[in-house]
Amino acid sequence: MDEQQYAISQYPDSAEIYRQLNALIQQPMRPVKRAKMQEFLGYFEKRCSRSKALTDAAKQFIPGGVQHNLAFNYPFPLAVEKAEGAYLWDVDGNRYIDFLQAGGPTVLGSNYAPVREKVFEMLQTCGPVTGLFHEYELKLAQLVNRFMPSVEMFRMLGSGTESVMAAIRAARAFTGKRKIIKAGGAYHGWSDQMVYGLHIPGTRRLEAKGIPASCSRDTQEFYPNDLEALRRLLLFNRLRGGTAAVIVEPVGPESGTRPVPRDFNQNVRALCDEFGALLIFDEVVTGFRLGMGGAQGYFGVRPDLTIFGKCITGGYPMAGGVGGRREVLMRFAAGIGGAGERAYIGGTLSANPLSCVAGYYALLEMERTNAAVLAGQAGDRLTKGLQEIIARLKLPFVAYNQGSIVHLETSGVMLLDFKNPIKLLREMKPRKHMMEEMGAAYMASGLVTLAGSRMYTSMADSDEMIDEALNRFESVLASVEGI
Repeated sequence: MDEQQYAISQYPDSAEIYRQLNALIQQPMRPVKRAKMQEFLGYFEKRCSRSKALTDAAKQFIPGGVQHNLAFNYPFPLAVEKAEGAYLWDVDGNRYIDFLQAGGPTVLGSNYAPVREKVFEMLQTCGPVTGLFHEYELKLAQLVNRFMPSVEMFRMLGSGTESVMAAIRAARAFTGKRKIIKAGGAYHGWSDQMVYGLHIPGTRRLEAKGIPASCSRDTQEFYPNDLEALRRLLLFNRLRGGTAAVIVEPVGPESGTRPVPRDFNQNVRALCDEFGALLIFDEVVTGFRLGMGGAQGYFGVRPDLTIFGKCITGGYPMAGGVGGRREVLMRFAAGIGGAGERAYIGGTLSANPLSCVAGYYALLEMERTNAAVLAGQAGDRLTKGLQEIIARLKLPFVAYNQGSIVHLETSGVMLLDFKNPIKLLREMKPRKHMMEEMGAAYMASGLVTLAGSRMYTSMADSDEMIDEALNRFESVLASVEGI
């Protein structure tokens, strides 16, 4: 592995990060001082009136007023009018530094012109969808295979959630086994079988409202990084028909909010081989964001199946796919051009010309510009600056990164779990509200983050822009209680 090709310049010390995170959740919360928080909230009332009017009106027709969970911002969602490079503008004309980057797909920066032009060219001739085969389906699949040799075959789908569903179905059809094991707290989309142990380890079906218990009967979770617990599940399952697959986010649950040790994925690969289970890498976030070879290239681990989303179309719609071993992926063609029992999947808009053209040229541009490495350098600069601010202000907060995936933990809500259920039940809501308030304070300071605790950097983030962002972060962090 040549780390020069990847966004991670130095792999974080996961044991030290956990030590800091555990220390954070043992301390009382340090929210923004009440008077200062009122100033931040006043920004939204004074400067974001049109956003408020639009999202209030939307509540009459859209549950909660927005269509995507990322947009549920406190105290109310902002309506965006323009996105370009490293910035967003809302409908009231306010400009923000964009560390959301649509939840991670736009490594090149938002609305990247060279890709946009290729999409325009295609729309003038073919249109966005035909229902029939388009050359760029092949070109994109060939390109993904070149970057990730483990993807011997590739099936395009509409989202990461759909792709996880398809991968699990293929794994069960191929192995003849039922059990699926995931790391507790990991997010693999919102399909019935994966809303299990969501966000917080040990919660099992806590979030599974409206989902029959039978849907998650064959889903299991182990506590993050606990290889012995994973081995015990695999042993137990061997007595009950075996495990179809183990699915992991290769940098750790919730995009590395609970980071894994450097050798974790190699050890999971070895366990899967020992027990005859397929290994599924969920690279919805890491695929191409960590480098053109994805997390599997960085860690030097060859999964049996890989989940794609976000970056696979460079931020354009219908971003999803599953790839992997030929004999497993051919289950999707059984009954048409394959052999054996068919794993049925579909999707009218999957692999449409617009998505495939956007994905093909976005990946080529990312390769040409070395976008993942540049985005990772921006992530390094942002993280180092945040760590210096935290140390200077003597705060218990924790900042670390995996390349262009940057974590800033202030409330620690995502680190609670059922190993201490009393603390979880007592502190989950107040710590979650603190995280929401921190996100609002950042946004009022011109910084868009993911839930106030995660940021994605892009190639568009200059050193000067990162320095400007750090000044804004410091103004917020300097306003918390105890300073």
